Amino acid sequence: MERIGIIGLGRMGSAMAQRYAGQGVPVTGWTRSGRAVDGVPAAPDLATLTRESDVLMLSLFDGDAAAEALDALLTLPLDGKLIAETSTIVPSVVKTRADRIAAAGAQIVDAPISGGPELVTAGQCGVFIGGEAAAAQRAERACNPISNRIFHVGPLGTGMVMKTINNAVIQTYISGLAEQLQVARGGGLAIETALTILCGGPGGIPLIRDRIPKILGKDDSVGFTVSGMYKDNSVFRAVAKELGVATPTLDQFEGWITAAIAAGLEDADGAAILARAYRAHD
Repeated sequence: MERIGIIGLGRMGSAMAQRYAGQGVPVTGWTRSGRAVDGVPAAPDLATLTRESDVLMLSLFDGDAAAEALDALLTLPLDGKLIAETSTIVPSVVKTRADRIAAAGAQIVDAPISGGPELVTAGQCGVFIGGEAAAAQRAERACNPISNRIFHVGPLGTGMVMKTINNAVIQTYISGLAEQLQVARGGGLAIETALTILCGGPGGIPLIRDRIPKILGKDDSVGFTVSGMYKDNSVFRAVAKELGVATPTLDQFEGWITAAIAAGLEDADGAAILARAYRAHD
């Protein structure tokens, strides 16, 4: 069994570490802040984590943090290691470093995760792997304990393209639903009635159905934050821009997110966007 080293112990990295530990997989974590995760050994520094791990999984906030971590890894012995970049970043961050990582004797894949921490801890998140066949097969084996939906989608960089497509469609749906909830309010429909009927038919999706209690204010737990949605939206639009594709629906959704952040909801679950949209004209 390969030893897993997780670089970055934020909400997603912590969930990954806890899931691996719970599945009996040897896992160690490291983060610049020194944060620790209950039940997961912490390495004192990146060099130790790298030396004591076979697979290094990056789970970092943005492209700058991921680039810094990859550059730091390139100063260390990497022969035989697999680097799996699970963060939500533009593909160029990994693609521009791929040759140097290969020259160091290591393999690299981009393997962004679709789904929040709750799906990671349940082993039900999606993982989209981009990379060469041998590296992708190794990454699939490494990701099996945290996911029941793993896909090798193509060469390096295509994992992030697939996540963009998958999650941007979800954001597009939420944007449209926020608009229609205003119609519901204006027409005198209770939000619970509208959501329950919608999610019981072909116009609904499980992500919304499962969040109805959050939207109604009956569950204040946080799965994926509004600020996290903003960061992802920015990355998805950047990926599309690099490919020459206009994204008016994602641009519209940015407006919903920024309005929610301006209302002080940046740390709330993304369901707050829909609740706020329904009450927009109160």
